[in-house]
Amino acid sequence: MSSPVFTHVRAVLFDLDGTLIDSAPDLGAAADKLRTDRGLPSLPADRYRPMAGAGARGMLSVAFDMDTAHPDFPALREEFFVNYEACIQQRTKVFDGVESMIAELTRRGMPWGIVTNKAARFTDVLVAATPLFSSAGAVISGDTTAHSKPHPEPLLEAARRLDIEPAHCIYVGDDERDIVAGLAAGMRTVAALYGYLGTQTAVHEWGAQAAIKSPLEVLQLISAP
Repeated sequence: MSSPVFTHVRAVLFDLDGTLIDSAPDLGAAADKLRTDRGLPSLPADRYRPMAGAGARGMLSVAFDMDTAHPDFPALREEFFVNYEACIQQRTKVFDGVESMIAELTRRGMPWGIVTNKAARFTDVLVAATPLFSSAGAVISGDTTAHSKPHPEPLLEAARRLDIEPAHCIYVGDDERDIVAGLAAGMRTVAALYGYLGTQTAVHEWGAQAAIKSPLEVLQLISAP
């Protein structure tokens, strides 16, 4: 996978969980509480971490080896959401390098935004609690539009709100659906290798035009203004 220097970039968009913030500890704790509330033994945090990018679906798959077709999934998902709301800010933090990266984008006058599949009920809390994110020009949650990633519509909506053509945007994410959505939206795509890549990940097969091992490497992909 090459790491080109992109030209004519006018905005950078980011996934949230696993790309800007490390929310795995709180997501895992919310899922593990489902187990302990039922008298089941707690699981180590590192069991949950690889699946944190998949939200409730990923957390319940770890906690109960359960997929979305299971009849108990909807009720457990809502209970997981309640647990998560109660601990959403306890352990979550931005990844190392994110603050410096955003500061440099701001210095360059480069608009940026967030496009996540996280529901607004969670996204809004996290964004409001993170002063660093106040400079985001667009924040798109999983329920902001009629579709969520891998559909391109959330990314296209972010571009509209920034008033920038999709072809002049970069989208950075740590999940295959991020890259699929970005490509479908006509954006340049970057795989965040430091995020939650799952347990069976072949990142080179996603089709991203570049990959980064830390947030600050985003700056190296953008040609100097």
